[in-house]
Amino acid sequence: MTNDIRIEVHDGWRKLILNRPEKLNAVNAAMLGQLVAELDDAENDRTVRALLLTGSGRGFCSGQELGPDVTPGPKGPPDLEQLAATCHHEVVRRIRTSHLPVVCAVNGVAAGAGASFALACDIVLAAKSARFVQAFIKIGLVPDSGASFFLTHTVGEARARALAMLGDPLWAEQAANWGMIWKAVDDVALQSEAETLTAQLAKAPAGALARIKKMFAAAGTNGLDAQLDLEARLQGESGRTADYAEGVRAFQEKRPPVFRGEP
Repeated sequence: MTNDIRIEVHDGWRKLILNRPEKLNAVNAAMLGQLVAELDDAENDRTVRALLLTGSGRGFCSGQELGPDVTPGPKGPPDLEQLAATCHHEVVRRIRTSHLPVVCAVNGVAAGAGASFALACDIVLAAKSARFVQAFIKIGLVPDSGASFFLTHTVGEARARALAMLGDPLWAEQAANWGMIWKAVDDVALQSEAETLTAQLAKAPAGALARIKKMFAAAGTNGLDAQLDLEARLQGESGRTADYAEGVRAFQEKRPPVFRGEP
């Protein structure tokens, strides 16, 4: 296995670092397979309660590497449908369906699929120097990796269409103003703020966080009645946990709660 994904293990959480800085962390099939494996490993480790995804060097992720396997040649065009479905989209699905909260620290350019990987995360912070680029149109492609979904649901259809059709960069502060990400921070503060936030989530009630992810995943397509029913069911599940009992006791005893992080 390559070292294209570097892992830092912390108390209750892990940091996953895209690690091809010489290529602005452009991805290929092998790197995406390693990222999926690392996401699965974290998911199956009961000591891990939160994840932080970021990039090494000057960029977060510049999207798919335009190497020989995606370059049209004498044998015809590459099978980009297969590449998207089996590699890029598996990363997005793993992040969105994980029971773990996933923070993203966008430390530089997030282009193409790289922007989608960031937007798939639960809480996104970006350095003020970072920019998001729907770069697909520049080479005659369409957005993938969930870009059309994430952009429509965060910035609205009018802005999503323009970003996809023009391919213009969107700087971090504008992305925050539009509601595409949680917030933009000073470059020097990005990693420390993201790590503090991830450590905070690692101490939160894990079951409640997982149910919040389920709740918001359904909110975009549910009607009000269906969403109210879902909220009631998930609230009932949460109310039967030891973490809820601990939270109430801590409130009554005027002390910080100590959550066990049960499902």
